[in-house]
Amino acid sequence: MQKSEAEENVMGEHKTGSSRFLEAARCRNSGRPPVWLMRQAGRYLPEYQAIKKNHSFVEMCSDPELAFEVSMQPYRLFGLDAVVVFYDILFLAEAMGAPLEYNPGPRFLEPLRTAQAISALEDPDPAGHTAPVLETIARLRAELPPEVAVLGFAGSPFTMAAYLVEGNFSRSGEWIKRLMNQDPELLHALLASLAKATGSYLRAQLEAGADAVQLFDTWAGLLSGEDYRRFALPYQEAVFAAIADSGAPAILYVNGASHLLDEMSSSGAGVLSVDWRTSLREARGKLGPEIGLQGNLDPSLLFGAAENVRIKTDEILDEMSGDPGFIFNLGHGVLPETPVESVRALVETVQARAG
Repeated sequence: MQKSEAEENVMGEHKTGSSRFLEAARCRNSGRPPVWLMRQAGRYLPEYQAIKKNHSFVEMCSDPELAFEVSMQPYRLFGLDAVVVFYDILFLAEAMGAPLEYNPGPRFLEPLRTAQAISALEDPDPAGHTAPVLETIARLRAELPPEVAVLGFAGSPFTMAAYLVEGNFSRSGEWIKRLMNQDPELLHALLASLAKATGSYLRAQLEAGADAVQLFDTWAGLLSGEDYRRFALPYQEAVFAAIADSGAPAILYVNGASHLLDEMSSSGAGVLSVDWRTSLREARGKLGPEIGLQGNLDPSLLFGAAENVRIKTDEILDEMSGDPGFIFNLGHGVLPETPVESVRALVETVQARAG
């Protein structure tokens, strides 16, 4: 992908910039916590639905003009401290040679369950295979003020492997667990391939202008501590090692990970994003002051009255009051049909805090 002179300048400057979000990610924020929300751009917004009437999900991700617009919608509405690029974690696997369709949800047409299928995966060049997301990130960084962070993201190797082996989303994880036990070396080969591609992919996002990146491991919470250490942690470490010299903050999110905090803290991520099952204060006590914490309002609470959203948000803010490494977020993504006014109540409550 060819970059303009302005984009090249952005790429050279983003690592040294600062913002409320970046200060918190580095555990040195002295004011109110920054706030952004996982899946903050999406189906709950009328503005998103208006675009969706004329464009498919794949079109919205693949056209940088559309992806830029969708990424910006929640920032324009709520004035958040970070804007996350609108894209999908599965497009990287597609770039590696795994046929993917959305009808309406994602499905890999040929689940990867043999050595031949796994060895056929390619090592994609992000500039050629995932150019649209890189262009969208560059546009966001050029458009947004320096105090607003631009976030990139990717799926973790274990979560990507689970999708590829299952073929579609299944919370039981039957096929990935079967592969773990029947042919662990084959799974390790798949995970290593994914880790290499993901590290290159996140590095390209940072070079395009992202200020920080988040690695989503939505499946690893299904694992025991022992299996997490075997099949998830080494490949998280490999991804974060690939971008460590960038100096940019890296966030790790593992869904249902209350039993995995110690392991997560050794992944190389500077910030751990935890769900509502984990007490942030207890996590801080266990992890110490040197690692950032992000979370963790239950997204289902946003279906309640706005006043209750404010109360629950205040409870988390009180719990983490004065913590220089705290970033306010949900414990998972914004759910479809979430009332916009509930999101507004959450964000305004955080923004009303002194600092």
